[in-house]
Amino acid sequence: MFFNTSAKFVLVCTVLVVALGVECMAESKLDIQRINGQAELGTIELHGVAANEFDPKIWERGALNFVPDVRQPLLEPRKGGVCRNIYAPSAVDIPSGWRLFYGAWDGVDTMNDRIYSVFTPNFVDFYDRQMEIDHGDFIHVCNVSAIKIPDGGWRLMCTCYPTDNDRNKPGFFISSDGKMWNGSIAPYKAKKSDLITIEGYDKFADADINGMNVILYEDGVYRLYFNNFRDFGHVYRATSKDGKKFDFDGPVLDFSAVVNDVKKFSVDGKPWYLMGLHMNRDRLWYSLSKDGMTFGSAHELAKNLGEKDRYIVAIGWVTKGNRLLGFLYGAGEVPTLERNRIWGRWLQKRIVFVSNDATRYEAAGALGPNRQIFVVPRERVLEGHFEVYSEDGVTRIGGDIPAKLQSGGVYVLTIAP
Repeated sequence: MFFNTSAKFVLVCTVLVVALGVECMAESKLDIQRINGQAELGTIELHGVAANEFDPKIWERGALNFVPDVRQPLLEPRKGGVCRNIYAPSAVDIPSGWRLFYGAWDGVDTMNDRIYSVFTPNFVDFYDRQMEIDHGDFIHVCNVSAIKIPDGGWRLMCTCYPTDNDRNKPGFFISSDGKMWNGSIAPYKAKKSDLITIEGYDKFADADINGMNVILYEDGVYRLYFNNFRDFGHVYRATSKDGKKFDFDGPVLDFSAVVNDVKKFSVDGKPWYLMGLHMNRDRLWYSLSKDGMTFGSAHELAKNLGEKDRYIVAIGWVTKGNRLLGFLYGAGEVPTLERNRIWGRWLQKRIVFVSNDATRYEAAGALGPNRQIFVVPRERVLEGHFEVYSEDGVTRIGGDIPAKLQSGGVYVLTIAP
């Protein structure tokens, strides 16, 4: 039975939260209503909660409402083979959703890292999982950083091991259609000729660049953000026109952690860069920049949820256009780092349902970037109201929204300026 509990209000927010430096939305129309569909009994599912355009102010304050995905982990290795270790995610925004690249032993019979991809329209369902880059001349090819450039081509920067001096170095892989890499149909077998060079960095020959090879494309050139385990404590940048021969730009951040992703956003016509870092420990960090060369002090992004994700070994941002929707991370429960899975957390509006008896219900978790799951009584209807906050978790949007909640119902929130 369709149970319509729509409530529509035009709500004017006039409060300025001076202490937080955040203005409420000047005028908002909030609409929460039930739609056809089924959530699990004992829960409701609320759609329309994804983050808005990138807002550097909340990142500078560290006020970020990240909601862990209810699937813990989000993505596991396949079970066909006995070697299962999946951990280095890199999500690329495409019109139909995302193409998620990752490094793994994805249910194979040998402990060799390879690069895989899978398509998802919403980070709820996943399709067409396949190997893209085989290890070929190397023992491992992993730690993929993937982009799609304006002409439609695909680019991958990956860690290759070992090089001639038993070091890790980045390898570069090109595709015009996402099916053939460096001229061969997938899975392409990596070659030593795929390795890059960096001129002007005198430590490059002996550098150990393991899992720290972030590719960004802007203004017609490639930027490579990288560390070196033999010169640790610094993040560097290099620039290239072809993705293979780079010129050293210099240091961009002094911090003892591994760079894993950098994304660029536009705010009021000006650029902002967001860097994600890890250190194989129980937490992640981020850093901001206005020019891509000078990054500010690193801030803690998140800590592990429990023993299953105790050792965090990778991070990749999830974006859609100019929005930062969340992050994926590789993590596992053993310090030897070979039993990892991919986990997800989503930057979302904070939603609270307050029942008439004053019980407050907050999301038990997210289901992809645009849905939240609430645990509710299984056998009765809840009457009360919703409170809606921005993705900083504290700035109220509008006023109370009366509603009735039915166990197993699916609801949608819309906010129109």
